[in-house]
Amino acid sequence: MPTLLLKRMRYDLEHVSFLLFSVSYLSFCFSVYTILSKVHSDRNVYPSAGVLFVHVLEREYFKGEFPPYPKPGEISNDPITFNTNLMGYPDRPGWLRYIQRTPYSDGVLYGSPTVENVGKPTVIEITAYNRRTFETARHNLIINIMSAEDFPLPYQAEFFIRNMNVEEMLASEVLGDFLGAVKNVWQPERLNAINITSALDRGGRVPLPINDMKEGVYVMVGADVPFSSCLREVENPQNQLRCSQEMEPSITCDKKFRTQFHIDWCKISLVDNTKQVSTFQEVIRGEGILPDGGEYKPPSDTLKSRDYYSDFLITLAVPSAVALVLFLILAYIMCCRREGVEKRNMQTPDIQLVHHSAIQKSTKELRDMSKNREIAWPLSTLPVFHPVTGEIVPPLHPDNYDNTSMPLMQTQQ
Repeated sequence: MPTLLLKRMRYDLEHVSFLLFSVSYLSFCFSVYTILSKVHSDRNVYPSAGVLFVHVLEREYFKGEFPPYPKPGEISNDPITFNTNLMGYPDRPGWLRYIQRTPYSDGVLYGSPTVENVGKPTVIEITAYNRRTFETARHNLIINIMSAEDFPLPYQAEFFIRNMNVEEMLASEVLGDFLGAVKNVWQPERLNAINITSALDRGGRVPLPINDMKEGVYVMVGADVPFSSCLREVENPQNQLRCSQEMEPSITCDKKFRTQFHIDWCKISLVDNTKQVSTFQEVIRGEGILPDGGEYKPPSDTLKSRDYYSDFLITLAVPSAVALVLFLILAYIMCCRREGVEKRNMQTPDIQLVHHSAIQKSTKELRDMSKNREIAWPLSTLPVFHPVTGEIVPPLHPDNYDNTSMPLMQTQQ
């Protein structure tokens, strides 16, 4: 009995350990699958070249990939931001833009694909950041650009809507209402939204923080029929004059937009591609145009290296020698050819030297007086000899008396 009991217990332990290993292995596989599904979840879209492309990055789609709130039953409302870039590059393609107003709103990728990318899949990496838990989730958006049937549409009009932001205009229902209003005015057979651009991307200013102030948005549409008479009213001289005076032009079909869209008719742009003449001109070769030399052929690696030592010496030695000679000549003239003060005085008449010395002494005396006005009286006011008796006569005025009209010397009576 003890032997059978031990065997039964050993069998039960082996069975329990196998079950635990199976459960752990399944949980590991499930976690690996979840991680791989987060990283390699791809989505394919097929926009047309020359037609507006809009893709919304929904926050609800990424919420399930982040851990839930610690308390069960609470509604998850984590702030989520997105980073989009072309695979292998730090930024998006030039035609693709991205906007997300707040971390609690959805992100939007929008733009107008170009013909150059037709047939080339564009892989956009989308990385979602949970600002509460700092978790990330990555998805790939594969954009397969298709060629349009009659791209580009020959008649294109660009409207500026003042009471809309770009994310509001990208909503499908708002964009549909605008295209419907344009279709009622234009009456085309085909009408497509070509591109949407925020006014801030065109050099516009950020509006004031007021609820009714919007940044504005430019919407370009294309059609296959010429412009209607209503759209042509903007080109009238009267309306052009009103626009130059910053006044609202009178457009008959403005009331069809005014209920929902406030259009600035002075900024409307009408482009007729059927009348545009190609500016390419064949180059006529003449004397001023060099002949075509073909492809650039770099020099081979077998060229001998040139010695620039002699050129360096010539470039520095010759100017240095000339400068040294000029310096010696100038030094000889300035230092060795001076006559000296004694020779100059010997050749100068004595009366001229006396005059020069008197002028120099007077000048020195005046300069000393100007430095200190409280010094003694000048020599001209000191006591002098009486011209008759020979006695010393004091000055005619005391120190505290200033009268320039009195003579400096007493005249003979």
